[in-house]
Amino acid sequence: MGILGIVLSLLGLMYFAYRGVNVLVLAPIMALFATLFDVNAPMLASYTQVFMPALAGYLLNYFPLFLLGAIFGQLMADSGAARVIGTSLTAKVGVKHAPLAVVLSCALLTYGGVSLFVVAFCIYPIARTLFQEADIPKRFIPACIALGSFTFTMSALPGTPAIQNAIPMPVFGTTAFAAPGLGLFAALVMFFGGISWLNRRIGVARSHREGYGQTDDTPVRINVETSEMPLWTALLPLILVVVLNYLFSGIFIPQWDTSYLGTKSFGGIELDSVLGVWSIIAAITIAICCLLVLQRKRLSEPVQTINKGTMGSLLPIFNTASEVGYGATIASLVSFAVIRDGIVGIFPQWPLVSQSISINLLAGITGSGSGGLSIALEALGDSYLALAESANLSPDLLHRVATLACGGFDTLPHNGAVITLLAICGLTHRQSYFDIFAVSLVVPFLATAGVVILGTMFGAF
Repeated sequence: MGILGIVLSLLGLMYFAYRGVNVLVLAPIMALFATLFDVNAPMLASYTQVFMPALAGYLLNYFPLFLLGAIFGQLMADSGAARVIGTSLTAKVGVKHAPLAVVLSCALLTYGGVSLFVVAFCIYPIARTLFQEADIPKRFIPACIALGSFTFTMSALPGTPAIQNAIPMPVFGTTAFAAPGLGLFAALVMFFGGISWLNRRIGVARSHREGYGQTDDTPVRINVETSEMPLWTALLPLILVVVLNYLFSGIFIPQWDTSYLGTKSFGGIELDSVLGVWSIIAAITIAICCLLVLQRKRLSEPVQTINKGTMGSLLPIFNTASEVGYGATIASLVSFAVIRDGIVGIFPQWPLVSQSISINLLAGITGSGSGGLSIALEALGDSYLALAESANLSPDLLHRVATLACGGFDTLPHNGAVITLLAICGLTHRQSYFDIFAVSLVVPFLATAGVVILGTMFGAF
């Protein structure tokens, strides 16, 4: 009965999330529904003593990353820096290669730390104009934005400040640059695989004489030459995030005297437990200060921009934290031990295969890469670390596979980012989801499989 309750709870979470119920309400309801099938899990105690502490723990660890990332992205958008980067790339590659320009624009912004939601709002007007001028069907715009925002810059490129790359750090004691060679391999597979798919699909549409389509869209004219902002000014904050993240994690912070972390006052931990998070916090904070200085003339109300970014960070982190609370509640049930052992028992001699399957499944069920990853590592992280140690596998390899795995099945139709992206573009699932599915689910899944094979054979590199 306990396993039935867990299965029904997961199905309910997926179904009602698809129907648009907010996860802040949905996650605790579905978690407590599962406890009804377990006599050893009192409902109210499960909520106050399991669900809420797990939610609070996630906020404790990751709130600074969500907060700083949202503020940084809002500053990039309100200052016009994001738009300058997009239009400059367009001028370089030309309207003929509009899909490539859109993908690269999104990739630059998200790799630099701008929220994918902010990127979608910034890039869509540019993409719309490019696709109109090139007479490419509008229905391909969401897939282009998804490829540049939801895939290789989120989970594969070394050093990406995406939350999906930060979640495994305290679990495995790694940094954002874990297994850089395998990350680059996966990024190349995702990029070229996605671009090839889009070019082929667009070619077929053109052969059928399908144009942009009849819409009420008003073109947004792009004029890079008249922009008052130099391109280097727009790019510098993004470059700082990546470079400083690497310097803080690999050079600066390890040289500090952090012996105080071993005391009771600071949790009695090792530096590795906080090194990755500290590095990203420091890098984004300095980048924000740089933005405020460089763009002070273009930010008419910087305080309002910071406030907007601050408020924009709250719903995403609380949604994810609520999903973590759900995962912790499910993991506390007696019946979950059977499920956990079954998942870990899938190819136990190959921990990477087992880990990638479990994270993909949970990310797909919750419709959230970060949520599925958090749930999986909360319940199974220690088990996978022990299996990896017995198999002589590096924690860096576990980190990279975990991050890649959460970026596959997460983009099923009920994914919040997919729904938001389609709404921004004024399109439906029927019109555009097939191509989103191909570039942000199928291709990343194949890239993850490639990394699992290479990692199993050669280890981390």
